[in-house]
Amino acid sequence: MNDSSWASPPPAGTQAGYWGPTDQGAYQGQGPVQGAAPAGPAYDAPEAQQTRPMPIVPDVPAHGGNQDDDPGAARLGGPSFRDEAYRPMAPDQASFGAETFRHETPSAPPHAAVPQNPEPMPAAPQPAPAPQKKSAGRDLGAAIGVAVGLGVVIVASLFIVKAVFVGVIAVAVVVGLWELTSRLQERKQIKAPLVPLAIGGAAMVVAGYVRGPEGAWVAMALTALAVLVWRMTEPPEGYLRDVTAGVFAAFYVPFLATFVALMLTAADGAQRVLAFFLLTVVSDTGAYAVGWRFGKHKLAPRISPGKTREGLLGAVSFAMVVGALCMEFLIDGGHWWQGLLLGLAVAASATLGDLGESMIKRDLGIKDMGTLLPGHGGIMDRLDSLLPTAPVVWLLLVLFVGSG
Repeated sequence: MNDSSWASPPPAGTQAGYWGPTDQGAYQGQGPVQGAAPAGPAYDAPEAQQTRPMPIVPDVPAHGGNQDDDPGAARLGGPSFRDEAYRPMAPDQASFGAETFRHETPSAPPHAAVPQNPEPMPAAPQPAPAPQKKSAGRDLGAAIGVAVGLGVVIVASLFIVKAVFVGVIAVAVVVGLWELTSRLQERKQIKAPLVPLAIGGAAMVVAGYVRGPEGAWVAMALTALAVLVWRMTEPPEGYLRDVTAGVFAAFYVPFLATFVALMLTAADGAQRVLAFFLLTVVSDTGAYAVGWRFGKHKLAPRISPGKTREGLLGAVSFAMVVGALCMEFLIDGGHWWQGLLLGLAVAASATLGDLGESMIKRDLGIKDMGTLLPGHGGIMDRLDSLLPTAPVVWLLLVLFVGSG
């Protein structure tokens, strides 16, 4: 039988899958075959009981995969049917009016079941990252160089001419006030008047050295009054805010610094000031060294994340040892046990002063008050622990050995 005859579309009125050679001959114009049953629907023929519909092969293979992956799968439409799947039967296996083709679907090889949750392949071992060294966060070389330079200026002026050292304190106060008021105006639009603060601050330090505590208090009061009057030359909007910031700046920087000048008025004033600087610097250094090496527990993470409890213990230990040595060898009439108490007090006040300025900088949203000192920041970043420690050291020295 010609393969093209079954591939042609069936004539109208015939049912697909039920027409045989008789219908094919009539469809091809050859007329009815002699001896054959009259043309008609396949179910009218005597052999209709032997006929059955051609099976429909689904588009998607039974295993659920892509049919392009299975060459034995068949598609509807005929062009992709394979001959081995649909081949003509022998004459003795077919009769007119019965099916001419026998469907033999080759059995597909069973596919391996795919697990629903396959275990992921183990990842290749990654090399362990190299341990990172702790960073100091600043240029240590520049910081050490600046610290040594400042120390030389302080010691030289302190032991050569005391009046020169008073001038060094006054200059540091004016620069600190400039940094503080500049940051307040930049970050908070607070206009604390710098001119009366600078003049009054320098006068406050000199008055404390010349006239003692009474002179310092009088200069502080006059500076506050000058701030109130100076601010009246500008519009009233923000007046209370600006003068409040001005009075705070006058107390925070020059008034606390005046206690250094008060220590200098004693007979052993140079030794007292030197002990004050040594204790504060050693406290800061001990806190930094111990905290950097062993610090694990945060002291005040919301204020200063870098400070640790271990660092505080280092500050107390270092300051108490140096305090005992200073009171024994530098201060006239001092005793080593007094130095232990002095060192403990200095470590506490220096830490609180550092935290206090850190609170101010966090409120302003800045890291440093200035950039004047490489590796340190600004002058205020060095005065933060010195300023609140000055009145503590002055008071304890007066209690221990007198004001003389």
